[in-house]
Amino acid sequence: MEELSRVVLITGASRGIGRAIALRLAEQGHRIAVNYNSHKEDAEKVLEEINKLGASGIIVKANVSVLDEVQEMIKTVENSLGNIEILYNNAGIISDSLLMRMKPEDFDKVIDTNLKGTFYCTKLCINNMIKNRWGRVINISSVVGIRGNIGQSNYSASKAGIHSFTKSVAKEVATRNITVNVIAPGYVSTATTNVLSEKVKKEVMSWIPMQRFGEPEEIAPIAAFLSREEARYITGEIIRVDGGMAI
Repeated sequence: MEELSRVVLITGASRGIGRAIALRLAEQGHRIAVNYNSHKEDAEKVLEEINKLGASGIIVKANVSVLDEVQEMIKTVENSLGNIEILYNNAGIISDSLLMRMKPEDFDKVIDTNLKGTFYCTKLCINNMIKNRWGRVINISSVVGIRGNIGQSNYSASKAGIHSFTKSVAKEVATRNITVNVIAPGYVSTATTNVLSEKVKKEVMSWIPMQRFGEPEEIAPIAAFLSREEARYITGEIIRVDGGMAI
C-alpha cells in the first residue's frame, strides 16, 4: 500500500533513537520537523541527512516541559509544513539517584520532561488529528517503565505514566482513526548509555538474553511501521524492543 507524504514531528530528534526514526521516515518521503532543545548542530546535521534522502523538513527548538515553548513549536511546524499528522514523543532525560538521596527537583524535572512533555505535545497535536479523522501518536518509553530499575524511580515512574497515558488516550480517539502506541526500548547504544562504566555495562548485559545493547536503527523500523496505514488496527499497545530484557 502506497503511503501519503505526512507531516511528522519528532521530539528529541537530534540524536539517538529520534535521529534514527527521522531518517527512516525521510526514506518514506515524509515532511519532518526535527525538535531539539540543546543540540542545535546535531539537529542541523539530521536535517542535512533528511534532505540528502530527498525529503524535506525543518529544525525547531523547544523544551517540551515548557508549555509556551511547545505551543510555539507546534505553530512553527504548522506554518512551515502543515498540520502535524504523526507525532513521536521521544524527548526524555534522566537524573538518576537512589530514592533516599533523590532531590525533589530531580524527580520533578524528569517527570516534567518525560511525562508532562508527552502530555503537552499530544494535547496540542490531537485536535487537528481528530478534525481530519486520521493520526498517529507513538510514544517512546523504556522497558524500565515495566520492570523498574534501581536508582531510577523518577525515570521509571515517568515511563510507566506514559504507558497508562497512552492507553487512556488511545481509548478516547479510537473512533477517529487515530492510533496511540508505545515503544519501550531496552538498553540502546546512545549518548546516555555510552557514558556507563564497564562494570555497569557488564551488569546490565547479564539482564539481557541477547547479551548486547540494541541500536537506534533497530527501534526505527518498529516506529515507522506504527505510523503506517497498515498499522491502523494496533492501538494502546506497549511494544518492547529490548533483546528479551523484560521476559
